Amino acid sequence: MSPRFAIPDHEIEISAIRAQGSGGQNVNKVSNAVHLRFDINASSLPEVIRERLLKLGDQRISKDGVIIIKAQEFRSLEGNRAEALRRLHDMIDSIAVLPKRRRPTKPTRGSVAQRLESKTRRASVKAGRGKVSE
Repeated sequence: MSPRFAIPDHEIEISAIRAQGSGGQNVNKVSNAVHLRFDINASSLPEVIRERLLKLGDQRISKDGVIIIKAQEFRSLEGNRAEALRRLHDMIDSIAVLPKRRRPTKPTRGSVAQRLESKTRRASVKAGRGKVSE
C-alpha cells in the first residue's frame, strides 16, 4: 500500500465548469464538471515529492508547476469533485513509491554460444546465395 499524503483544502482550488459532450439541455444549464488546480511549488508536500512531481512528464502538469485535472465523468458535481481529488491523490501516491533499482545482469555463457552459432549458420546460408558460376 502506498503512503497517503494529507493535502490541506486551502492548497487545492476547485471550480465548477460546464461539461462537454452530450447530455441534452441540462449540459447547457448546469455546471457539473470540475477543474482542479494544485500548485506544486506552493504546496506543503515534502521537498522530495515536489521535485519528483515536477520532473514527471505528465501532460496534466503545466510549465508553471500547476497540476490541472478536469473531471466530467459523473452527472453530479460531488461525484466529479471526488473523482478529481482521487486522481490527484493517485498521482501523488504513484510518485511517493520509489521504483525498484535495476540490477544489471550478464547473458549466460550458453546463450552467448547459442547466439554466435545461429549467426554462423545464418552467414553460411547467405554465403550460398551468390551468383552461380559455371
